[in-house]
Order: sequence, then structure tokens, then C-alpha cells
Amino acid sequence: MRILFFDTKTYDKESFEKQTGNYPGIEIDYLKTDLAPKTAPLAKGYDAVCAFVSSDVGSETMDALHEAGVRLVLMRCAGFNNVDLEKAAEYDIEVMRVPGYSPEAVAEHAMALALAANRRIHKAYVKVRENDFSLGGLMGMNFYQKTAGIVGTGKIGAAMAKICRGFGMKVIAYDVYQNPELADFVTYVTLDELLASSDLISLHCPLMDNTYHLINKDTIAKMKDGVILVNTSRGGLVKTNDLIDGIRARKFFGVGLDVYEEETKNVFEDRSDEILEHSTTARLLSFPNVMITSHQGFFTEEALAAISQTTLDNAVAFEKGEITGNEVTERQ
Repeated sequence: MRILFFDTKTYDKESFEKQTGNYPGIEIDYLKTDLAPKTAPLAKGYDAVCAFVSSDVGSETMDALHEAGVRLVLMRCAGFNNVDLEKAAEYDIEVMRVPGYSPEAVAEHAMALALAANRRIHKAYVKVRENDFSLGGLMGMNFYQKTAGIVGTGKIGAAMAKICRGFGMKVIAYDVYQNPELADFVTYVTLDELLASSDLISLHCPLMDNTYHLINKDTIAKMKDGVILVNTSRGGLVKTNDLIDGIRARKFFGVGLDVYEEETKNVFEDRSDEILEHSTTARLLSFPNVMITSHQGFFTEEALAAISQTTLDNAVAFEKGEITGNEVTERQ
């Protein structure tokens, strides 16, 4: 199988090259450019393409991949909201993903964001670098005995729930499906109850039609005053303008974001020499209680190893006609 790998970063190539020796039937060529309608024709002669959550795998790209003869789209991530599954089914192009690589990696980063936003670590770091050892603006609150609300209790949400329990927090959750692993310490409630009761709200659900802009002016109004909100899942879960209005209204004690609506052009790119016009990112960063990172929740050695191995396993399974459960269909 020949795979064309799009949007290659140094760490991507290193992690996949470590694995390829175990997959003698697979040949990978790496491109720095990302997958999009204009670049998809480059896949002519390849059996599969490998894309990421920031890639454009929409309708036009699918048309071009079909024309190029591609039979498989390997998503080296859990998310697939950027993929036109209807077109993929029409062209009989299989789409496979990596549903779980290191849940703990993302959950630990979610808690890191919550702690940083709470204790103003980003502000403290800058102050001390300038020899300012005053404590003004650095007041936080204890997480111990506070209530953590977990929205989505799949593998990552479950890992976050366990971390919160370790901090001595009461843990409540909202999900369509209750995770039996959490039955001994998590109480499932309605979304409205979670919003009203939580001191910390952490989002861990997929981006779908029914979760798009789940956090908006109406749901923000139902939250406790002084809540901390963390999103390490998908930027589209939060309506950014409504979030900014809520921050300005002092609804939030802190906000931690590893993903946000405007991130697509920013993800993993160095734009330090650019002027970001009309940037909501700049608006968010203007608030002292907001902590933003660059979609790095997954970024650990263990997670990258798991991503590369599962992606290559998916390719082998596809060639053998085996079903792994990693196939993505319209029904999802």
C-alpha cells in the first residue's frame, strides 16, 4: 500500500518512521502541504492519504481524491467533523480514524489548563520574569471539595473525571451514554443541572450537529458565576463571540482553551511574524483570566506512538478487508 502523508511535521515523520519497519507492505511519502482540494490531485497513484483534524477533507477534496483513485482516508486523529462522509460513501472511499490514542494525555492537559487559568500561572510567569514578585491579580481558588462537571464521558472524559476525583472534587457528568467505569464516583445529571452546579466545566464530547455551539449565551447564562471552563475537544463546541461576552460580563473565573473556532489556520503553525487581522484569538488573549494553548493536548510521546501504530494498523486491516471498529460512517 502506498500512502501520501499530508501536513507533515518533524515529529509526525519521526513517530511514523519508528513504526514502518513493522509494516513492510506499506510505503509512505511525506508532504509538508496540507490536504485540500488543490493538493488532493497529488495523491494520484496512491492507495491512501493520511490527514489530520485541521485538513480539508470536504466535498471538493473527496471529488479530487476519487479522481486520483484513492481508496482510503486515514485520519491520524479522533475527530472527523472535517470529512464529507456522504461523498466518501458515494465514492466507496473508506474513512478510518484513531478513536483513542492516549486519553490521559488530553485529560492531563485539560487539568493543566484548568489549574493555569485558576492560579493565573501564565501571568505569574511573566511577572516573575520582570522581577515583579507581587501577588496582585494572582488569586485562585481551591479545587478540593468543589464540583467538576464533565461533558462527555468517553475515554478522555473518563480520564478527566478520575483526575478530578484525585483532586478531591465532587464529579458530575452529562452524556447520552453513561460510562459504567465511572459508576462508583460520578453522578450523571442533565446538562442544565451540570451547568448550574459546576465550579469547573470540562468539555470532552465530539463535534456534531447537536453539539455545535453547545456553549452559547443561553448555556453560559445557566452556569454558576465564577465558573472555570475548559475545552480540549473541538473549537466548534463553543460559540466564541458569546464566550467573549461572558468573559466581559465576568461570568467566568477562568477559561482554558486548547481548541477554538478560529484555530484552523493557526494549528501547529508559526505565525509570530504576521499581523492577525480580525483575530478572535487576540481578543481572547487580551483577557487576564484566559489561557490558550495550540491544540497540544494530544502531544505526548506515548500519544504519538499510539497514533502512528493505530493508523498503520488501520491501513493493514483495510487491505485485508478486516473490520476494526475504527471505520467512520455517516451514521456516526
